[in-house]
Amino acid sequence: MLEALIFDFDGLILDTETPEVEVWQSIYREHGQDLPVHEWSKTIGGYGLSNFDAAIHLGELTGLDPAPLRARYRAESDAVIRAKSIQPGVLDLILDARQRGLGLAVASSSRHEWVDAHLTRLNLIQHFDHVICADDVAPGRTKPNPDLFLLALTRLGVRNDAAVVFEDSPNGVCAARAAGIFVVAVPNALTSQLIFEGENLRASSLAGLTVADLVIYFSSKN
Repeated sequence: MLEALIFDFDGLILDTETPEVEVWQSIYREHGQDLPVHEWSKTIGGYGLSNFDAAIHLGELTGLDPAPLRARYRAESDAVIRAKSIQPGVLDLILDARQRGLGLAVASSSRHEWVDAHLTRLNLIQHFDHVICADDVAPGRTKPNPDLFLLALTRLGVRNDAAVVFEDSPNGVCAARAAGIFVVAVPNALTSQLIFEGENLRASSLAGLTVADLVIYFSSKN
């Protein structure tokens, strides 16, 4: 029986990823270079597929100090992200789950400082029973490792066969599958360019997806 939903944050609840890649593309172009988007995309959701660092990479290409490049990227992308709203369908699904008495958690490879601030800004944080972030697991144990999801299950008090995870990245899908949890892949414009493996269900968006729909899919796989 379905008892809980676990949401990724970046790219799933809030599109933080598109502004980040667009800012880096702009900075690279200013210096006559092209951001290797495919390599950057592998770091989304965790660093299981690549340890690519755009600031270091551009520094190696141009001889520039990576630190000011990284600071500029962070300031410019943060300004865009702060103006963004919730991804389509997210709030409706959260409210539907709440009405049905399901547990709700966020499990993110980002840190609490980042996730909690945006969940508060978006007026979402009060809907979640638990918010699990990189700060809550050992260093190096974010996605694609299962630790974030296993901790979310523990805090929610549910078994792995009673939960559904929503993820937008291959790293996140790998982590959910490693934890033995039913996972819905919801690729965005950026992560749709990557290869996903192991998801139980794929959706182009959370818009229109209901808990009743999930129960049907979930029950057919369990």
